[in-house]
Formats: sequence, C-alpha cells, structure tokens
Amino acid sequence: MTRGTDPTDRTALTSLTAVRLLDGYRTGAFGPVAVTRAALERAQEIQPEVNAFVRLFPDQALEQAAASEERWRRGEPHGLLDGVPVTVKDILLLRGAPTLRGSRAVDPAAGRWDEDAPSVARLREHGAVFLGKTTTPEFGWKAVTDSPLSGVTRNPYDPARTAGGSSGGAAAAVALGAGPLALGTDGGGSVRIPAAFCGVFALKPTYGRVPLYPASAFGTLAHVGPMTRDAADAALMMDVISGPDSRDWSALAPSPGSFREGLGGGVRGLRVAYSPSLGGQVAVAPQVAAAVRRAVERLAALGAYVEETDPDFSDPADAFHTLWFSGAARVVQHLTREQRGLLDPGLREICATGARRSALDYLAAVDVRMDLGRRMGRFHDTYDLLVTPTVPRTAFEAGVEVPKGSGHRRWTGWTPFTYPFNLTQQPAATVPVGTDAAGLPIGVQLVAARHADALVLRAAHALYESGTAGAAG
Repeated sequence: MTRGTDPTDRTALTSLTAVRLLDGYRTGAFGPVAVTRAALERAQEIQPEVNAFVRLFPDQALEQAAASEERWRRGEPHGLLDGVPVTVKDILLLRGAPTLRGSRAVDPAAGRWDEDAPSVARLREHGAVFLGKTTTPEFGWKAVTDSPLSGVTRNPYDPARTAGGSSGGAAAAVALGAGPLALGTDGGGSVRIPAAFCGVFALKPTYGRVPLYPASAFGTLAHVGPMTRDAADAALMMDVISGPDSRDWSALAPSPGSFREGLGGGVRGLRVAYSPSLGGQVAVAPQVAAAVRRAVERLAALGAYVEETDPDFSDPADAFHTLWFSGAARVVQHLTREQRGLLDPGLREICATGARRSALDYLAAVDVRMDLGRRMGRFHDTYDLLVTPTVPRTAFEAGVEVPKGSGHRRWTGWTPFTYPFNLTQQPAATVPVGTDAAGLPIGVQLVAARHADALVLRAAHALYESGTAGAAG
C-alpha cells in the first residue's frame, strides 16, 4: 500500500504509478525528492544496458522536486502532477535542452532551445519533474529505436531485442521504473508499438487532442501521446497535456470533461468488433493471437457485446508510404550534402523515394486516406470499439528495421495494425495482456471513433481493473 511505502526503498518508489505517487505526497508517506532521486538512480542504472536516454537532468530534476516538496509541505500543490517524474522523447522541445531528434545532422549549438512544446509546457505548468530526454530513431522515421546519434535502444525484457519505436526510449524508461510518465509521438504506431514490446500502456489520441508545435513535417499523421504504467495514469496525463495552445492551428477545442472522471463506466453494453487479422490480411503469431483473444473474452465477460468481424478496408501501405516518405524528404530538405551523409542509410533511402513523389501522387494518397476515414466512420456507426493485436508478433532482434527472414522491406511490413489509424486520426491504445513463451510482452489494441478518446481509456481501464491487463513479467 502507498501509505506504508518506505521512502528509502528505491524499488518500491520506482514501481508506483503517478496516481499512487500523488496519494503518497498527499498523505506525507514520502515526498517528490525521494521519488525523483530513486527514478534518477534507476535511469542511470538501466542506461548502460538498455540505452533509453539521450540525456538526464539530475540537478534540475532535484531542484524541481525540492520546490515541489515545499509546495506539498505547505499544502499548496501546483497542478495535477506536482512532483511526478516524467520523461520527454527527444523529438519534442524542452526548454533549456537541445532537441537533437536522433540526428548527428542537428547542431546543438545552432538552436536557442528556449521553448517548450505545448505538451511539455502543460506538464511544466502542472509541476511535473523532468528527468531527461529519451531516445528516438533519426527524426522518428521508423518503428525501432536506433540512430547514428545515440545507438541502439534495447528491450527491458531481453536486451538482445528491440524496444520498438519510434518512442522506444520512452517505453523502456516507463517499463523499468525510470519515471512513471513519458511523452511520446506517434506517426504510424510510434507510442503503441514500443509500448506493446515493452509491456506498458500507450494512447495515440485523436489528432489535435494534444497540441503539437512545431508542426510535424509528417503532417497530420503525427500525434503526441502518453506512455504510462496503466490507463489511469494516461487519463491523468491527458487531463494535463490536452490543454489548448495557440501555436497549433489544428488543435481541437478543449475536451468537454475530465478523462480521469470518465474511467469508471466499464464496458457493459459496448459494441465491440474483434478483428484478429484484419480479414486474413495479417499473419499473427499464435501466442499473440491467443493472448488477444483472451482479452476480448474478458471484455465479453465484463458485459460488452463482442462480434468477430473486420473493418472494410485493404492495406493502405502504399498511400501511407507516399505521405510518410514525402514527409521524411521534407524533414531533410534543408540539409547540406555533408549533413545528408551523416543520416541513417534507411532514412536516406526513403527520403530519396519521397522526393520522387509528385504532388498528384500525394493527393492520390490523400484520397485513399479520406476514403479510409469514411469507411471507419461508418464502421463506428455500428461498433463502439475495434479490437486487434497491436503488433502481430513480439519483439525481435535489436538493431534492424525488420525481423530477419521476414521478407519485409520496410517497418510498415510488420506493423499493419497501427498505421491505418494514423491515416484516420482515430484514438488507439495498446494494453499489455501477457507474454509469450520467451517472456516477451504482448499488446492488444483498442480503437474508437474520432474524438472518443475517453471511451478508449475507459475500456482499457476496465481491463486493468479486471486483472487482465498489467505489466508483463
């Protein structure tokens, strides 16, 4: 129990969710300084093997924690997350630290680095303690986390395997106790894929629900989302980071209510579509399929009406590639020949492909995207939730873009359940629901109609409350 947690027990402190940390601060069981020190020590301990961080901020974090502890002592906490340790993916701006985006082509001395991204600004306003910046592949271009700048980020359950990506450092940090909350970005599955591989929770919100600045070169595929230990922490984080910011012209109006307050409704009466393989389009590993089916059976046992059926679309990979590769070409367009020589070879390859796409090619891909959005809109007229595996397999060897022997050319070949819902801008979460025989985590994906973020969080919370979901191993 939180009330009995020993403030000198680092392991106990680093295993607590943000909700339980706040309860401990409230009761005086422990304070932000002890928690921050424990999280920093854990981060430093895991870094040599897992490589989750680009940089840590021990002095600044402890200063922030001390200020928070004084506010709690006075009974005047500042915001919803006062004193809670958080990490930020090194794609997002964090004031006072360079944002290198996994690239040796970014000069840390060339920027002013005096501005927070909107989600970071909201966290700062609510008293969060910033532990450090987490790793990313170069410019977040692929679904595993390795880069010429920071090397390979490894899986918490088996360091020989990938943590997934592109928010791989964030997922590994949460899984290993280096802060209960992390900010990630997701343009094709980049919070959901690593969360599934690392056994934690992640939500890709409806596009615009969490403001983004600077605007992504990948356009409206790119979302910002929470990566946490459970759905309750994600809901708490969403209540903070979904706050408005005038720098994002495409941001949605403020949420009509609290995500935390909407968690308790359960799933009774919800209409759930279960698609184990998108109509036979995806080969799913048997142990993944079995774990996902058990999670679906639990939803039915909790009162949801479950039907095994598939959404009406074929694989939109070609359209996604046109949009994604064109965005990548735009990211590096300003670089010199010498800077381009520093890039990840795979990134250089997709940038060259993207640069050859015409405006008409791009608009044709937008047409595919709009049709997919229409189809999913109609689908959700009938079904409240779509449930699929998050990834059709568990984590594979680290340091490669695709599993050896898979026959896939690009990362999209093994992530067919995630990127379609970036095209449609729908909210989608991954929930850990067990492990395979090798002890590697498995995730189930919950998808709802645009703007139904609270419903996704509520269903995920029901799985946690029932004991079906939770940290692997």
